[in-house]
Amino acid sequence: MIPRYTRPEMASIWEPQTRFKIWFEIEAHAADAQAELGVIPKEAAKTVWAKARNVTFDIARIDEIERETKHDVLAFTTHLAEIVGPEARFIHQGMTSSDVLDTCFNVQLTRAADLLLADIDKVLAALKKRAFEHKMTPTIGRSHGIHAEPVTFGLKLAYAYAEFSRARERLVAARKEVSTCAISGAVGTFAQIDPRVEEHVAKAMGLTPEPISTQVIPRDRHAMYFATLGVIASSVERLATEIRHLQRTEVLEAEEFFSEGQKGSSAMPHKRNPVLSENLTGLSRMVRAYAIPAMENIVLWHERDISHSSAERMIGPDATVTLDFALMRLAGLVEKLLIYPENMQKNLDRLGGLVHSQRILLALTQKGASREDAYKLVQRNAMPVWRGEGDFLTLLKKDPDVKKHLSDAEIEDQFDLGYHFKHVDTIFRRVFGAA
Repeated sequence: MIPRYTRPEMASIWEPQTRFKIWFEIEAHAADAQAELGVIPKEAAKTVWAKARNVTFDIARIDEIERETKHDVLAFTTHLAEIVGPEARFIHQGMTSSDVLDTCFNVQLTRAADLLLADIDKVLAALKKRAFEHKMTPTIGRSHGIHAEPVTFGLKLAYAYAEFSRARERLVAARKEVSTCAISGAVGTFAQIDPRVEEHVAKAMGLTPEPISTQVIPRDRHAMYFATLGVIASSVERLATEIRHLQRTEVLEAEEFFSEGQKGSSAMPHKRNPVLSENLTGLSRMVRAYAIPAMENIVLWHERDISHSSAERMIGPDATVTLDFALMRLAGLVEKLLIYPENMQKNLDRLGGLVHSQRILLALTQKGASREDAYKLVQRNAMPVWRGEGDFLTLLKKDPDVKKHLSDAEIEDQFDLGYHFKHVDTIFRRVFGAA
């Protein structure tokens, strides 16, 4: 985690003190269940809670023990025993390290998902507000980066809203998939611990019992989680890239907010660069990259190994922290985005009416021309305009072959900009609902 791209609430999920508190809760809830089953004394379970519930664990002490034991969970349980006293012998009964580590990891990922869902909600709110603000603001649609046909800027934002709505649904599913608990003991057979302990811990920690574990929770769940984060990051990059293009000097249809006193370049005082959206592009690449080791972590030897462990210690915090920062930066970018309808209209007009070429093509076919002949007629008049030699409407009116099929008034009708927006309301209802 890099402080520059880290927000405190997400970072706190991954702090050592948080991790040790979750480990303690898993151990304490397991002790409660063991006590109810008569495996350990009820007073012992009560003592565990009483002695350690509100303790701030000594991280330096745990690290000191781990340097000797070379085992993180044993280091923690040894420190916990120092706090609890003799009753600590009833802690971790029939459990293995993965029961604690995997259940804790899933608690952390679930909490991280909750923050990310709230982030997506902020992005959606910003997109919806700006989409309705520019619902009917005309702009040029581009394919291959080249002017195609008119759209509205509201539609551009509605596309993004629909995409992030899908992202939210995927993250809800990924959260559910990763929210499992395993307290099944060595090689996952429950030989040394009753399955009812797992059920109790799962309920207490807001998880569901893993149907079958092999001492570790199957990593396909985590792969799906991190793959989902990668897809969300790609959606972030898609919108950021759109904004970067729109801010280009030759386009300048939208622009990142530039605050008082902000500097765009150390050398050129005139510069106003799309630094936020460029930053989002880079952050998105990193989040996507974490999906690969998560997929490779699915493959473990036999019932378990720890080849996944080192990767997860990095990708868990880094992927969630980075995406959290990126989503909040994106929400702010959209909220403050400067939008220039005049430049949009200017760009719409740059090709001298060529954006209406398809309407002319269709009008000719409806008047009896074959599609092939109609295409040739339209293209014959379009290419000079493309080269800057006149405007499309004038050339069409002068073309005798076009005039065989269409009158001047019929040609002019095909240049109605509003024609392209007759279904914007329908699209908005599909995206945003009836409201």
